[in-house]
Amino acid sequence: MEGASTKGVLSHLSLLEARARSRGSRPQLQSRVKQLKAKVEALKAQREQLKAELQTHKSLQRLRSSEDRLGAEEDEERMEEESSELLLLMARHLELTELLHAHHLIGGYDIINTRQGRGVCVTLATAYEGVYLDTYNLEIDFKPKVRVGRHNVPPFIPLNALCEQSDLQTGLRAFLDQLSQRLNAFAGRRQQLKLVKEQHESVEVMDSNVLCSVLVLMFSAQREKSPVLCTLEYADPTRCLPTQVRLHCEDELFLDSPQWKNNHSLLMTTPLHAALTDMKKMGFIL
Repeated sequence: MEGASTKGVLSHLSLLEARARSRGSRPQLQSRVKQLKAKVEALKAQREQLKAELQTHKSLQRLRSSEDRLGAEEDEERMEEESSELLLLMARHLELTELLHAHHLIGGYDIINTRQGRGVCVTLATAYEGVYLDTYNLEIDFKPKVRVGRHNVPPFIPLNALCEQSDLQTGLRAFLDQLSQRLNAFAGRRQQLKLVKEQHESVEVMDSNVLCSVLVLMFSAQREKSPVLCTLEYADPTRCLPTQVRLHCEDELFLDSPQWKNNHSLLMTTPLHAALTDMKKMGFIL
């Protein structure tokens, strides 16, 4: 009896002790549960943040892909435009090349058919130092024979003599070449005279003829302070440079100096306005 009672007491005491331990650990368990719940909430928040970042990354990827496609399309359009412009330039270049070839075949002159193919109108353009000047036109009849009809060539150009020399029946291009050479030489001499008047106010033009084949100038020698009379003759109607230059001054001695002999050569070999500019720069004339 006594042993059974002792066991019952011990069991009861163990039960009480277990209950006490259970009651003591309950606050710890509750604290642990709270910690776990907080961690779960933090993980959920982190998951939502990661989802948002992933969505943003996907949006950026789509945006970049769209920009790349647009850029590629723009590059392709730009390349197509450049190719189109290049093709147009190539076509224009080919057209101009063909026109120049045709222009060369007809001697470099602008020719238009007239009188229903029984004649042509030829245009001769003049230029000097890259500047286009006057344009001249003449009609050439083919029937009953080749001859020059109406024209606006200056009367001092020996048109009839050029026709006879070239024989229009067989040498039409030679005739046009000689006429063009004379017209351009005349235009060049007249343009030089114009430039002298514009660029050299101290140089006085004393005399000149219509053909500009004779020019008389007056300028002053800078050191000697003496007026110099300069006469230029253009005996070759196909050239812009003089065939003879004469210098006159009251004091003829300084004109025989090597410097003024060089000036004489300069006037013979250089266009008049350019020669006067060089003489002024070197201090020979005012």
